[in-house]
Amino acid sequence: MHSKNRRGTDQLNGVPEVEQPSRARQQAHSQTNRRRRYSAKMNDDAYRQKQMEAYPLNKLARLLEPGPLVLVTTGHQDNSNIMTMGFHMMVQHDPPLIAFVMGPWDFSHKALVETGTCVIAIPGADLMEKAVDIGNCSGAETDKFKRFNLDPLDAEIVGAPLIKQCLANIECRVVDTQLSEKYNLFVVEAVRAWVNRSRKEQRIFHHKGDGTFSLDGRTIDMKARMTKWKEITA
Repeated sequence: MHSKNRRGTDQLNGVPEVEQPSRARQQAHSQTNRRRRYSAKMNDDAYRQKQMEAYPLNKLARLLEPGPLVLVTTGHQDNSNIMTMGFHMMVQHDPPLIAFVMGPWDFSHKALVETGTCVIAIPGADLMEKAVDIGNCSGAETDKFKRFNLDPLDAEIVGAPLIKQCLANIECRVVDTQLSEKYNLFVVEAVRAWVNRSRKEQRIFHHKGDGTFSLDGRTIDMKARMTKWKEITA
C-alpha cells in the first residue's frame, strides 16, 4: 500500500495527485459563464437599441446598390432604344461577364431576348438628369435618342448602338439565361469596350436606391497594398 502526504503527492511514485473539480465548483463556473454571456448580450442589445435601427428588408437595395447608374441600348428591327439600369454586377474578370436584371415590364426586354445583344453605356455626371428622365419614359412611345439629343454610333460587333456622349460603352452578348425566367437575370459577356478619355466630365454617379445619387469623389490608390490581386491592379 502507499499513502499520500499533505500536499497531495502520491508517495509511491512522486507524481502530484490531480484534484478533480467538485460538482459544485463546475456548476459555479457554468453559472459565471452564463452571467458573462447574459451581460455581454445585454450590452450588445443596449448598444444596438441606442445606436442602430432596424432596416426594412424590402429596401436593402439602398444599402447594396452595386455600381454606377448605366444606360442600356438595344437594337431590333431598325429601332433602337435606351433604358436606365441600376441592378447590375460584375461576375467574372476574364472573359468579362456582367449580370443584370431586365424584365418583361421593360420595353427593351423583347429586343434583348430576340437579338441576344446590347450595349451597356456609362454616362458621366453631366448626364445625370438625362439618365433619370430616360428612365421616366418608355421606348414604346418615344425615340429616346432624339428626345434626349443623344447620338447613336454603330458598334463594331453587336447590333445595338453605342452612345456617343457616354464615358464608356460595352458591347455585350447574352451567354446565360438560366435564371431569366425565375429572376429576370441575364448574364452577358463583354465582347468589345470603348472609353472616351478626352471627355471633360469623367465622374460617374450612383443611384442610392431612394431617388438620391452620389458622385465619385477622390480616387485613393491602394494598388501596392493589394498584393494578392496583382492581375487586376497591373
